[in-house]
Amino acid sequence: MKEMYNVSASPHVRSGVTTAGIMRDVVIALAPACIFGIYWFGLSALLVLLASVASSVVFEYLWRLVAKKPKVPYECSAIVTGLLIGMNMPSSIPLWIPVVASAFAIIVVKEMFGGLGQNFMNPALGARCFVMLCFTGRMTAYVVEKAESSHLWYGAASIDGITSPTPLGALKNLEAGASVSSAVSLKDMFFGFTGGVIGETSTIAILIGAAYLLFRKVISLRIPVAYIATFAVFALLFGGRGFDPEYLACELCGGGLMLGAWFMATDYVTSPITKTGQIVFGILLGIMTGIIRIASNSSEGVSYSIIFCNLLVPVIERYTMPRAFGVLRKKKEGGAAK
Repeated sequence: MKEMYNVSASPHVRSGVTTAGIMRDVVIALAPACIFGIYWFGLSALLVLLASVASSVVFEYLWRLVAKKPKVPYECSAIVTGLLIGMNMPSSIPLWIPVVASAFAIIVVKEMFGGLGQNFMNPALGARCFVMLCFTGRMTAYVVEKAESSHLWYGAASIDGITSPTPLGALKNLEAGASVSSAVSLKDMFFGFTGGVIGETSTIAILIGAAYLLFRKVISLRIPVAYIATFAVFALLFGGRGFDPEYLACELCGGGLMLGAWFMATDYVTSPITKTGQIVFGILLGIMTGIIRIASNSSEGVSYSIIFCNLLVPVIERYTMPRAFGVLRKKKEGGAAK
């Protein structure tokens, strides 16, 4: 009896990975894109990011207080949500709009469905789509260079910046036969010296952050690679420009594709848990983004594509979940088990 093994309760395999640790890694990975956004767009970008993060944390705290939820170790998810909301805002946006977006993301999308791990779609993207529908004009006033204002809360003061269509908008309106370089600069799009929202313009900054997440094994390549590769094939087949590498590169670097593929589509809660399901999820994202960008009147489509595919995750998991060893599977017609 003395030599019997003492078996503890499950789980027997433990890991030092925590939710708070993962969220800290995501914040670190988002830092390069945020820093570049502040450098390119100026103080207004910093204020938008701070307003988004601070309001997300406050709304989460107030909801837990009002709902009388038990105290748990802080997992930093509200910081990530606020940061992503701010990165999806133009630098010239009045500060009350990211506050409204944070309230919608934290209270409506996240907490009303049970809190962290229970939300049915990405909170930051849900909030972006909500304010995009409510305040379309302000959400599409993209500034090309630094925007400074003494009345950022109301958005009514003199803005020291130049508004301009995004590179994707310029590509959308490109005349047949015209060269891509006549409308946009691939170099500027890659490094981020273009108009757009705070955290989406610099592809290289986003890729640096993605490399950090891969190094820390926070995400895998399955969803981003399937997403980007599928969209690339769709753009080549239906983009109307044939095999044009420059056009394809501009489509990949433009808009929210890179930020969405690496940081939002890979969200643990709203993406499939099965390996096959993640690939299917990425393929569907690429097709949906291609349809919206190329076949519709819109030049962007990442946010709506990810939200739509978030709703399909339960179905994807149902048909891609591997059968447990030893479990019998019955025939559809009630026949003998296999």
